Amino acid sequence: MVYRTSRIRLRVTRAQARRCYGLLRAGGDVWAALIEVNRARFARGAQPIANYQEWCREVAGVRVGELSVAAMRSVVRRYSDAFFETARRKKRGECARYPRRKRALFPLRWYQGTFALVGRRVRLATAQGAAELWVRLSRDVCYPPEALRSVTLLADAGRLWLDVTAAVPVEDHDLDVDRVAGVDLGIIHPYAVASGDAALLVSGRQVRAEERVHLADTKARARHMSAKAPRRGQRGSRRWRKLRAAQRRAEARHRRRVRLAHHQGAKTVIAWAIAHRIGTLVIGDPIGITRRDAGRHQNLRLHQWRRIHLLGCLADKAEVAGLHVRRVDERPARPEAEGTAVLVSALRAPRAPRSHRRPQHRRRSRRIHEHTRARHAPSRRKPTGTA
Repeated sequence: MVYRTSRIRLRVTRAQARRCYGLLRAGGDVWAALIEVNRARFARGAQPIANYQEWCREVAGVRVGELSVAAMRSVVRRYSDAFFETARRKKRGECARYPRRKRALFPLRWYQGTFALVGRRVRLATAQGAAELWVRLSRDVCYPPEALRSVTLLADAGRLWLDVTAAVPVEDHDLDVDRVAGVDLGIIHPYAVASGDAALLVSGRQVRAEERVHLADTKARARHMSAKAPRRGQRGSRRWRKLRAAQRRAEARHRRRVRLAHHQGAKTVIAWAIAHRIGTLVIGDPIGITRRDAGRHQNLRLHQWRRIHLLGCLADKAEVAGLHVRRVDERPARPEAEGTAVLVSALRAPRAPRSHRRPQHRRRSRRIHEHTRARHAPSRRKPTGTA
């Protein structure tokens, strides 16, 4: 069994939206309280609270708005996980910080048994004494009701969404593990797969067109918003706030379209592999290319390539289909095995950074500056007095 999540938009009335946003704000209050409690304990030299069970004993009997016990414990669970993950990173020598950023709207999670699904309607558990909260989904859930494990309420770009998580069984397609296919992650075309004489190329022209259209739309909206942008310390006009909300909705819609295209491309790759009875996918991870500084115009923009998301989409769908995935580094470990081009580039003299100029350049610029200042300085000679 593997766990998969699907995001579905909510269709709610004004009263339901007001209650949902009230729950999210209450979750933000709980998150801020956890941060403040540990900050006070750090200040007086006491041991911070990190364990989930200890936090559950601390928040027992506390009521925050209409939050149920399950929703409040989901915030506590996320704080505890973030605390221990930071401790593990610090132990490995990485740069990490404990949770200290507060959020106005915090996602809330209800586990199995604390919510109910009837068709497209979902009932979320609330505090004791509060009215029941029913919300309607914009589409049907793609998982069977008995496979659902949790639902998560969140807000993105001014809209309410529900993440539905289910336990999906691993499929058995009678694949041959010895059949291997190589997968290359491209910048324009997301996936290129080859196995023997068979090959598949997933076109990314549509995603590239979406990137260009979105860039042109963003520039036009920025020109329109620049005249109405408030100064520092000002709240901004109502028209400017509407423009900013529209910009956020456009950004969220663009991200959803690109991510959906990635999922569809990964689904096409998995279907092709199943048709050819390929049981192992070898994915070349070009992480060395992204870490190399090739200049402002040649550097790979990670927010447009989205290499990590491409890897995640393919790995998730391969796990559900029963395929084995191996990730290899495309760049060899030894530089002498990379070819003549790398050896030539290694023998080339490195270019000095622009910020650190050579001493003779500084002396020459100082001499030019002194000569110019002396030429334009007023003359100290006394007038002769002749007419």
